Amino acid sequence: MLTQIQLDDVVLDVVHKKIKYLRLSVHPPVGQVRISAPLRMSASTIRQFVISKRDWIHRQQQKLRSREAYPAYAYLDDEMHSVWGEQYRLKLVEQDADPFVEVRDQTLLLHVLPGSSGARRKALLTAWYRALLQTAASALIARWEPVLRVNVARLSVRDMKTRWGSCTPRSRRIRLSTELAKKTPACLEYVVVHEMVHLLEASHNRHFVRLMDQFMPAWRLHRETLNRPRR
Repeated sequence: MLTQIQLDDVVLDVVHKKIKYLRLSVHPPVGQVRISAPLRMSASTIRQFVISKRDWIHRQQQKLRSREAYPAYAYLDDEMHSVWGEQYRLKLVEQDADPFVEVRDQTLLLHVLPGSSGARRKALLTAWYRALLQTAASALIARWEPVLRVNVARLSVRDMKTRWGSCTPRSRRIRLSTELAKKTPACLEYVVVHEMVHLLEASHNRHFVRLMDQFMPAWRLHRETLNRPRR
């Protein structure tokens, strides 16, 4: 059985198995923490174990960030960039006009001013991803609000290198990582629903898992796809 517990800023997936000892691991690309625990081990015992390993967990997550879990781009012709889980070849179009981004066939066209720097090209594409995600996520929230019978007060999209999303139940605010615009629509929907379910259950306990099972039975498959290491 899979459950989730939260300790400070660390969210842990806990799987109870027929084993004798606890096993702790931190997985790329976002540093997801997973624990395999003996079948009858209590949540309090697991929590105390995590507390004792907190510094180690943070070090491992830092190592993942330092390994460039996300590709380093120069934003030049022929680079491959992801949009909604599909690969597109980047092509620069220099022109004396307002910069913009468009997708044409399997090409990601970056319309920029002549001589634009790599930083400016990156900023343009990042802003485009952010707007793309804001629109798609807003539509998903509108679709799921009547299903879950919750209301999201605010959605924000920003760079988040160690988490796909977060929720503050008190203010009913949801934050999403810009990187989700590079993942499949199903992965985005899973994260949106996950964060919205936190408006019904703030912690990652058994009730939260039951709610996820009820509203999105295939959520574990989507989570596995989302956290699959890059090849």
